[in-house]
Amino acid sequence: MKFHVLLLMVALSVSRAAAQGLPVNPALMNGHWQAVWVSCPGVPQRAYGVYHFRKSITLTGLPARYIVHLSADNRYRLFVNGTPVCSGPARGDLYNWNFETVDIAPYLRTGSNTLAALVWNMGEHAPVAQVSNQTGWLMQGDTEAEKAVNTNSSWKVYNDTAYTPCSLDNGARLHSYMVTGPGDQVNGHAYPWGWEQPAFDDAAWPAAREIAHPSPAGFGSDNLWTLVPRTIPLMEEVPERMAQVRRTSGIPATASWLDGRHPLTIPANQTVSILIDQSYNTTAYPQLTVSNGNGSTIKMTYAEALFKNHQKGNRNEVDGMEIIGNYDIFAPDGGKGRTFRPLWFRTYRYLQLDITTGSEPLQIDDLYGLHTGYPFREKARFSCNDTSLTAIWRTGWRTALACAGETYFDCPYYEQLQYEGDTRIQSLISLYVAGDDRLMRKAIHDFYCSRVPEGLTQGRYPSSRLQVIPPFSLFWVSMIYDYWMHRKDDAFVSQYFTAIRGVLDWFDKHTDRPRMMLGPMHWWGFTDWNTAFPGGTPDGANDGHSAIITLQYIYTLRQAATLFAGFGKTAEAQQYTRLANALSQGVYKQCFDTAGNRMANTPARNTFSQHAGIMAVLAAAIPKEREQAVLQRVLTDTTLSQATFYYRFYLNQALKKAGLGNRYYSQLQPWRDMLNIGLTTFAENPEPTRSDCHAWSASPNYDFLATICGIMPATPGFATVKIEPAMGELQQASGSMPHPNGEITVSLIRKGINGIQASITLPPGLSGTFIWHGKTHPLHPGAQKITI
Repeated sequence: MKFHVLLLMVALSVSRAAAQGLPVNPALMNGHWQAVWVSCPGVPQRAYGVYHFRKSITLTGLPARYIVHLSADNRYRLFVNGTPVCSGPARGDLYNWNFETVDIAPYLRTGSNTLAALVWNMGEHAPVAQVSNQTGWLMQGDTEAEKAVNTNSSWKVYNDTAYTPCSLDNGARLHSYMVTGPGDQVNGHAYPWGWEQPAFDDAAWPAAREIAHPSPAGFGSDNLWTLVPRTIPLMEEVPERMAQVRRTSGIPATASWLDGRHPLTIPANQTVSILIDQSYNTTAYPQLTVSNGNGSTIKMTYAEALFKNHQKGNRNEVDGMEIIGNYDIFAPDGGKGRTFRPLWFRTYRYLQLDITTGSEPLQIDDLYGLHTGYPFREKARFSCNDTSLTAIWRTGWRTALACAGETYFDCPYYEQLQYEGDTRIQSLISLYVAGDDRLMRKAIHDFYCSRVPEGLTQGRYPSSRLQVIPPFSLFWVSMIYDYWMHRKDDAFVSQYFTAIRGVLDWFDKHTDRPRMMLGPMHWWGFTDWNTAFPGGTPDGANDGHSAIITLQYIYTLRQAATLFAGFGKTAEAQQYTRLANALSQGVYKQCFDTAGNRMANTPARNTFSQHAGIMAVLAAAIPKEREQAVLQRVLTDTTLSQATFYYRFYLNQALKKAGLGNRYYSQLQPWRDMLNIGLTTFAENPEPTRSDCHAWSASPNYDFLATICGIMPATPGFATVKIEPAMGELQQASGSMPHPNGEITVSLIRKGINGIQASITLPPGLSGTFIWHGKTHPLHPGAQKITI
């Protein structure tokens, strides 16, 4: 009972903090902060280190509110009177260094109160997604009433030498690019147990070292960090029990201890291995609590899947398979109720404990996870007469959640980096399923801040390493177009026009004018992990005249023309349209095989791909009367190099544009195949795949609503709606999705071969059209039925 009460307290404290959308004292955003950035004296300021900061304040009464602003480099976890309150800061860059705003009044009491912060700097081992300057901790009271918390030399600090980075070779061991940071090796004998509690004696701790005063955006002349308010909610932490023990050695198999009420004892002088199956891929902070066990070591290894000869099989199978992956190591000191929690969350379906005990038995009191991520809430619903789509929906949403944190992630296990190619698809899923645009807005602005002097955005950001992917800069423009179509927010959109021009001008400067195709281009022309594209790069991407990338440029020019025209920028809109038309003629003339209804990758016409045909349709670069024939070839000609899960998103967009949306349902077999081999999140690529969780493969959670149910914005800001279902062979489908005005619901039942019975409810103020087999019917706010 005690354990479950504790879990409830943790969940409530985290959710309560996450729910706070508190304003910042305007004076703090317009000048000097009284608090000081502080660090630990006598340590290398940019090296790996873990530090504990403490300060006690005295209150004569309980305040109704007590608002503080806090940040750190790299990261922090705040405790008030021993209770965890929040973590941060949200990842950004030095020009946009986020701070959190939290009301800590619920955690305070009359008399003495202890503020404690765990702060760490991964130094040279930091994740690539982590931008950093140096170790730092900051807390600022919102007004004079809270100034007692301000960081300065009155805070105390402890350099925790119990931590050592480990699991540094996983990129080599997994034969893959892995840049999420190190594991944690913790020596329990050196750890200051109870340091966050009020009763802890910190008399021997030195005073914190003052570094510099904070500078908000727009101020300062020598900034180490330029502070901006956090624009997204805090990450959630929700308790989740582990499902089952799948394999043991050195100890009888038993799973009863996983319920948290039946401790497991490992005898002295034993070597034990326990493989635990969460039953689904998750992102969580594992919480391991042990007692006794002086002289023991516990290695915790995390994996999305097990391996045999470095190859994955059915994800449910464990016989003959081994675990390889990221790991932590904990050495207990023999005390009671010692809890190990890694500094950063881990991604896993499988977790293996490899335990060696010394002369004292080790008791495992409990092991569970605190699931973490962006607090999206599933507001949309979808169902149909094919129940296999329910499993695809459920797995896709789990995939999207696992790939969303303080930024969108391409994958949670290997990289945790935000790429435009992934993020555009993720953003649409967020809008349709959760109705939450805050992480999308942050992503758009993150990429805006990533721009290089040439005018392109970086291909991923935040990132401590430069990577430029020109086609992804085009998808960033598409993201802004998407946002404009789904949200009425002109002030937000219009601030990016200069940057949009910069991206499009870069491609304009790389256009071979005599041939009216893109010429040679630097950087990484990634298009898809197609096996025919070396490094994901199609023919012509670097040496010139890539039809696929030229067509993507045309596609983006047409979106930009519509966007600029919507803001009254007629001359630029016309310029982009003229350029798109000229490029279309150039590509069509040089690359299109009229006899075969297929688009070549280059004017040499010696390689062909689905991608070129897909983009040709989306870019309106072929005659409209040929679009269906081109896509029919795309769907049936296996000699065309194939689109992976990622680019199938654009295949479906092309099918819809050409009036072939009903073919979408028949294209879902790759997702069924993933479920058939035990995947619980959708993979990066068809087998063999690196990542078992990649959000670009969660596109069905958008398409079930936008294609099968046919719900799409008809005009910018989702001011009107177009509902044009494409049910394929389905006989019944229903869905609902959040809209800024409320909820859109659609229920569809086929009648005979071409008939339909539709029940549709639109929220107040929303009207539109329903389209079925070319017949259009007006829609009004409220409930209505249409029978055709």
